[in-house]
Amino acid sequence: MGDAGLLLSGAALFLNSLMLMGKANAKSVAVFNLFIGAMQVIVPFYLIVASDQNNWTIYSLASIFLFGFTYLYVGMTLLKDLDVSGLGWYSLWVAVLALIYAFVAYVHFEDIVSTLTWLMWAYLWFLFFLSMGMNKKIDAYIGKVAMVQSWLTLTFPALLSMTGLWKTDQVTSAWIYFSIAAFMYFAYITIKLKKTPSRTGEYA
Repeated sequence: MGDAGLLLSGAALFLNSLMLMGKANAKSVAVFNLFIGAMQVIVPFYLIVASDQNNWTIYSLASIFLFGFTYLYVGMTLLKDLDVSGLGWYSLWVAVLALIYAFVAYVHFEDIVSTLTWLMWAYLWFLFFLSMGMNKKIDAYIGKVAMVQSWLTLTFPALLSMTGLWKTDQVTSAWIYFSIAAFMYFAYITIKLKKTPSRTGEYA
């Protein structure tokens, strides 16, 4: 499931980013979220049951649930016009877990790329909390962050992994620089957002 699931997760986040920027219909995007969410809940559940029950195997597979339930929750919320506060607080919980995964990736696995990736995901989930849990009007800003992450943390890594290039030294080094550049971009648009008064969260 790994690479294929990562690729489709990138597609879901890409569509969500377009929705947040007002370029895609919410209910239309909701349907795709439900498809991907269901897949990322059913498949890892099966893989865990059929696994060797090693703690690190379960730890790794369980991380997929964070995405699966997020997509399901987003899909149902959009489709049924539900109150978003519950999704916002769930996103805060996931953001905390993402920080833990980042810490473990750095300390136990010594994997700087995974560490940076989990930090980016933690930041995105925290933004969802600010938007839906704290009612901050930052949808356009979140859309830009999600757009970058849909390609940098999901789509391209999945494609590179499927072609056997993901673990090469050259790609690993390049991805560290790309990740740092992404964080710099997030800092830049954050400063730009704060300097641009807006009632809607939009900015140039």
